[in-house]
Amino acid sequence: MGAFKPSIDSYEFLINKNINLQELNSKPFPFLLANTIEDKIFKNSINDFQFEWKYDGIRMQLIKRSGNVSLWTRGQELVNESFPELVEKMSHIKDDFVLDGELLVWNFKEQIAFDFSLLQKRINRKSPTRSIQIKYPIIFIAYDLLEINGKDIREIKLENRRIELEKYFSKWQNKTENNITDIFKICDLIFPKDWPDALTFKEKSRENNTEGLIIKKKTSIYSSGRKKGIWWKYKVDPMQLDAVLIYAKGGSGRRAGLYTDYSFALWKDKELIKFASAYSGLTNIEIKELDKWIRKNTIEKFGPVRSLKPEMVFEISFEKIQISKRHKSGIAVRFPRITKWRKDKKINDADSLENAYELMKKIS
Repeated sequence: MGAFKPSIDSYEFLINKNINLQELNSKPFPFLLANTIEDKIFKNSINDFQFEWKYDGIRMQLIKRSGNVSLWTRGQELVNESFPELVEKMSHIKDDFVLDGELLVWNFKEQIAFDFSLLQKRINRKSPTRSIQIKYPIIFIAYDLLEINGKDIREIKLENRRIELEKYFSKWQNKTENNITDIFKICDLIFPKDWPDALTFKEKSRENNTEGLIIKKKTSIYSSGRKKGIWWKYKVDPMQLDAVLIYAKGGSGRRAGLYTDYSFALWKDKELIKFASAYSGLTNIEIKELDKWIRKNTIEKFGPVRSLKPEMVFEISFEKIQISKRHKSGIAVRFPRITKWRKDKKINDADSLENAYELMKKIS
């Protein structure tokens, strides 16, 4: 975890039975992860659950112990250097704590998150300048309190941890010398009156740049990993476009020897313009079938990549679509994947870039 280097010193640290606990003081707890929504949840009372917006940011634990602030991502990276303004502000809080939440680039005027693409401009940037901090302002939104002043409270019920989170947030707002609300807040709760109402909230989530809802059992403790029956992701349905397969690249590992990485295009007038690449979504049987077709229908080879006869149409699903000057198509999509091999469609039935721009208008 963190800046670990394989060395004699690191090995001796790991096997040392008399380890100084202060050296582990900044380490996060194992993260609790949400499962995909299950139909059986809808048989329960709506009042058994806590509802929050599902943000598309960096999942993070914000830790302050013995006066030191640490920012840990779910990928076990220590990212203090990338977000110094958050470290500085939170160091003024007098209590020690461990908070679980989400880091976002935040639109303070509209009180909604900016697209994830802007957060990417901050993620791997060490020692960001003041101008970068102003251009891409961040916020940490806490949705759980895991430890307070050295006391681990993960074993108490979520609804009680929420009460503690609200109590301490109110205290920190009022007693911290420097205003912390310009970089730190707690998540808003949503209160649907029944399951159809929860569906309505979910369908409106794109209006505030969220991906849907997170549903949490009020009586749940904060365990580790992807435990069933505790948290669920209730996401909006993905956006979809039908696209033409134009390039294929060989896979690696278990997929070595097969063409499994694909690029897809949309129409612009009478020309096919690449708009996305995807490698997931097909079954093993479909991959082998497509691999045979690729080998028989190659136009040119460019190292490991083959350009293909434009004949196959696939339904491509994705979470977000936005303008991008970096791509020839002028658009970029997030998490593209194949959801259907449209053998029933000809390439003239595929979508156009105009369709993609219309889709952007609907969600803007």
